[in-house]
Amino acid sequence: MDFRIEKDTMGEVKVPANVYWGAQTERSRNNFKIGPEASMPKEIIYAFGRIFEIVQIPKDDGRVFEVARRAPGVRLIVADKANKKVLLTREHRWELEGYDYRLPGGKVFDTLKEFEDFRQSGKDMLVAAAGKAKQEAAEEAGINIEAVELFKKSMLGATVEWDLYVFEATKWQLHKNGQDLKEDEQKGIDVEFYDYAKVEQMILNGDMQEERIALILLQWLKKQAR
Repeated sequence: MDFRIEKDTMGEVKVPANVYWGAQTERSRNNFKIGPEASMPKEIIYAFGRIFEIVQIPKDDGRVFEVARRAPGVRLIVADKANKKVLLTREHRWELEGYDYRLPGGKVFDTLKEFEDFRQSGKDMLVAAAGKAKQEAAEEAGINIEAVELFKKSMLGATVEWDLYVFEATKWQLHKNGQDLKEDEQKGIDVEFYDYAKVEQMILNGDMQEERIALILLQWLKKQAR
């Protein structure tokens, strides 16, 4: 095997020529021989915020990818197919300094700790997301959901991980008591069913500013027209 010489404050160390890590990593590998030969930890969480955690993911060739990750969210398509209408919410968004039209939904987990504990448990994220979608529909839109199907999972990118699970409600009914909003939502989330054609025009006009969800909803609408 070919080697190169790397240096740190402790001096020189031989590092395999085909990897990207430096002297300190090589010393750690030699002094703490755990795991398969030339292995690196699957990932290292080295910073927590309130919403995001920063994760370093070492690769076998020595490269380290850095990802900002947050707990996944859910969105729900509730359609009255007999009348060709779909439910949207209208709510004030502080980041937009105005109102936006959206699919009902929310976070799968309230805290990063809950998210990490669930990830470590090995349980099925899709099951947790489906349960949360039903809960959000009841609270935010006043809809009782009996059954859902995953329409699409939206992945944000390589360096920012924020998955959104978009479900279609396949069996639902209006709740007799309407919405059950949380205290911080009491200012109002309006709920209304809109014609398919109207929703498509709203998307194209930019009235739905959560754009990756707007695109998925547009795909769903086009599927209904086939």
